[in-house]
Amino acid sequence: METIISLGLEQGPLRGFIFGFVHVGILIIGYYTGWSINRLLKRTSNGRIAGIIGAVIAHIIADLIASLLDPTMRSAALGIMFGGLLPLLLIPLLEKYVTKSDAHIMVGDHEDIQEDLKSH
Repeated sequence: METIISLGLEQGPLRGFIFGFVHVGILIIGYYTGWSINRLLKRTSNGRIAGIIGAVIAHIIADLIASLLDPTMRSAALGIMFGGLLPLLLIPLLEKYVTKSDAHIMVGDHEDIQEDLKSH
């Protein structure tokens, strides 16, 4: 039985299963517990940037933890983390040169949505 599980999770079609389970599980736990990187970042920057950076950082942390726990992904953990961090360097350029649609709204934390909408 152990061999069947091992083959399925490490070499077979379920390779990366632990990664996916842990990654999404962390995000769901964060959502239902109210844990938010965005709230911390909103105190140090504008709300729109905080939402983008908060979402990226939350995913990088979840990716890193999940890849370290999944034996099939462990060797890729550092690459996954740095690959997730690199696009953050584009944010200042995108903020400066990309025009945002007036119809687009960023949805933040549940309690902060009205405040965010009023301030923009």
